[in-house]
Amino acid sequence: MTIELKNLTKRFGDLTAVDTINFDVGDGEVLCLLGPSGCGKTTTLRMIAGLEYATEGDVVLQGKRVNDLPPRERNVAMSFQFYALYPSLTVAENLAFPLYAEGLSGAEIGQRVKRVSDTLQLGNILKRTPGQLAEGEKQRVAVGRSIIRDPTCFLFDEPLSRLDVQLREEMRGEIKEVLQELSRPTVIVTHDQLEALTMADRIAVMRDGRVEQVDTPHNVFQKPSNLFVAGFIGTPQMNLLPATLTATHGDGKASFSVKGGQSMTIMVDGRIQELAPGTQVTLGVRPRNLEISRESADDGLSTVIDMVEPMGAETLIHLKDGHQELRLVTDWRVPHAEGDRVHTRFPPGVTHVFTEDQQVLRTQ
Repeated sequence: MTIELKNLTKRFGDLTAVDTINFDVGDGEVLCLLGPSGCGKTTTLRMIAGLEYATEGDVVLQGKRVNDLPPRERNVAMSFQFYALYPSLTVAENLAFPLYAEGLSGAEIGQRVKRVSDTLQLGNILKRTPGQLAEGEKQRVAVGRSIIRDPTCFLFDEPLSRLDVQLREEMRGEIKEVLQELSRPTVIVTHDQLEALTMADRIAVMRDGRVEQVDTPHNVFQKPSNLFVAGFIGTPQMNLLPATLTATHGDGKASFSVKGGQSMTIMVDGRIQELAPGTQVTLGVRPRNLEISRESADDGLSTVIDMVEPMGAETLIHLKDGHQELRLVTDWRVPHAEGDRVHTRFPPGVTHVFTEDQQVLRTQ
């Protein structure tokens, strides 16, 4: 069972909400659509479900083009951001409701309700109505009502957005475990990076109706394809510094001048040799990859500690050089104080170089 989107486009009048999207989701794979509000994530999900019809392109489920089929004939299971539970029905009745249309016997319906309630630990609340449930319980019931059928795929629209931090953490693990057992192609819409990074086999990062990158969570984080993905993924956000390439030295080592006149020579991707001195670039480095020390060198910038933010096991340090602002994450022990001048070091191989067209410079 697979989901394939081929040049999928959706226009609302003059507005192009989804623009020529292409990706596929394999059997048992979880793909997260991740991006800022208004980027087209939910519209894409609704086109897969049949709640919106594509302006151009194709939706293919199990190898069959389904563009013209209504939702009920696509056999997809969709869980909405708002639980949409029937308030007058018990949990057991809410779970069983999708099965009545299939003409199943009472015994078969009862068996499926029991199986799903056991999987999601709903056995002790089956006789309650939604008004008697906590938010986490409502979310589990909504998920259960989706998985109780035998659909071609599962679609989740911001499934955890209404839960508090602790419940989100619990439900991420529960939903991931359930989906692994069900082995169906699954698409999850979210704006929560942690949700996408922990639950997905692959992530499709979207912006303005387009897919910027489709890759594993590791590659999206460590190998962003462009400046948008680099800046969007990661907390704290990647440091992005406008710079000018002044010289290359072979083996990926290059010298750069940054705003304010400071220069540094650091190790970057070997393709830096393809750029001519004087080229404008953006240097990107994760806060957890930077280092600080008292000793100055040519492999970084001279900065002043502007603010220190304890975060428990780690500490976030804000650095300034009068022109640049950098964020650095270290362990909780900080041998420096606010106002100290330190050397901010860019260790070998941790800095991304983005060219003027915002694409990353990387050896394939």
